[in-house]
Amino acid sequence: MPVELSKSEQPNIMDDNSKILIGLSWDLKSEEEKIDFDLDTSIFLVDKNGKTTNERDLVFYHNLIHPSGAVRHTGDNQTGKGDGFDEIIIIDLDLVPDNINKMICAVTIYDGDKRNQNFGQIKNASISIMDQKTGKEKIHFNLREDFSIETALVVAEICRYNNEWRFNAIGSGYSGGLNVLCMVYDLPVSDFDIK
Repeated sequence: MPVELSKSEQPNIMDDNSKILIGLSWDLKSEEEKIDFDLDTSIFLVDKNGKTTNERDLVFYHNLIHPSGAVRHTGDNQTGKGDGFDEIIIIDLDLVPDNINKMICAVTIYDGDKRNQNFGQIKNASISIMDQKTGKEKIHFNLREDFSIETALVVAEICRYNNEWRFNAIGSGYSGGLNVLCMVYDLPVSDFDIK
């Protein structure tokens, strides 16, 4: 049985297996189902100051694998249709470089500002942490807030704490999509084709 989290809870996620899978799921509200909606997951790998050290510290649809091999995005689902997870990121905690203190898990709406789309048009948004070896869900976090104007969400952090990795449920919204998150984590947006 997975741990059902509320914001700011921080359980240890590393036990005998350092390989985890992060699955994000969401649905469009029924009145929005005919709209072309593309949600994207990303991971920012940041140092003790909360900043990326180079452009490869953002794993997303244009950079699917971190140079360390620690974080791998399985690819962009541009429709979000179907059962199961809409996008998946695989993390090997043993391979995370020593200078990385946190991994920030975010979801953004591609061209959300241009298309006048926001997370208020989404329902059933959640994140699951799975044990990659057993396939069992370890942690589940439902995003229950109604983000009526936001186009970017920081869903969770995976934080290094002593010799453990802890999952911290966040659920904070931003306007401005992936560009804004790149500024927050000190990544020049000119390094990528980001919308």
